[in-house]
Amino acid sequence: MTSSLLQVTVLAIPSPAEGVWYLGPLPLRGYALSIILGIVAAVWIGERRWVARGGTYGEVQDLAVWAVPFGLVGGRLYHVATDWERYFGADGDPWAALQIWRGGLGIWGAIALGAVGVVIGARRRQIRLAPMLDALAPGVLVAQALGRWGNWFNQELYGRPTDLPWGLEIDLEHRVPQYSGTEDADLLFHPTFLYESLWALAAFVVVVWADRRFRLGHGRVLALYVMAYTAGRGWIETLRIDDVQLADVAGMRLNVWTSLVLFVAALACFVVSARRHPGRESEVYTDGRPSDPALGSTADVEARD
Repeated sequence: MTSSLLQVTVLAIPSPAEGVWYLGPLPLRGYALSIILGIVAAVWIGERRWVARGGTYGEVQDLAVWAVPFGLVGGRLYHVATDWERYFGADGDPWAALQIWRGGLGIWGAIALGAVGVVIGARRRQIRLAPMLDALAPGVLVAQALGRWGNWFNQELYGRPTDLPWGLEIDLEHRVPQYSGTEDADLLFHPTFLYESLWALAAFVVVVWADRRFRLGHGRVLALYVMAYTAGRGWIETLRIDDVQLADVAGMRLNVWTSLVLFVAALACFVVSARRHPGRESEVYTDGRPSDPALGSTADVEARD
């Protein structure tokens, strides 16, 4: 029994003592840094993949000018809509709905409005949408993997108690009410932020491999990204215990239902696209500009790097 407790103590994942540091009057928040790092990684990966598809370097950065602010707004709107009582209920604080730096970005809202930003940017640059989305999708998985560490800095969105050796330590003031008593001080929790981060990285490897192996096109990389991510997000959601207004819908959390619906929709899109448009697009622009055929496929370019 003693050795078991010692193992848990040694291997448990500590939460950070603080998630904000100050450079003079300037606060540096771990949550924001995680999101920013994820965005930078996604743009860098997307740029390389877009050039490999025959696009022009710099166009992903141009589209990011639209996609990033749209995505941040969408993520915040989704979070506030699914946990509205925290902000607009009897004891809510409406101004807190604007305090995005405190955490609270719903990935589905971020992806939905972020995609709207990509559509706007792509139309302005006369870029075909499907190959651009296929180029961007794997990098989004890396962004999600990095962004999840913001939840670790904020000590939020953890799972139910566990006696596994990699349990996560959570300070009492950051716990849900049922586990905030001093008698529960030694409890450890499932590190769902870590599960999702590792799952997203594994999904990135699978999606990139499939794209190289089968030369996916016409939106199938995007569909595979959605399937890979939602397959993991669904089971991870079943571990979480954070109190969200719309957490329970017909016995399951809203995000579990969302994952199920999106997985089925993405699978249908993948199958239909494969039947109607086998292979990969040869042109990535809508105005007749030639793609650079010398670059070849994504696999060819990455193999030469």
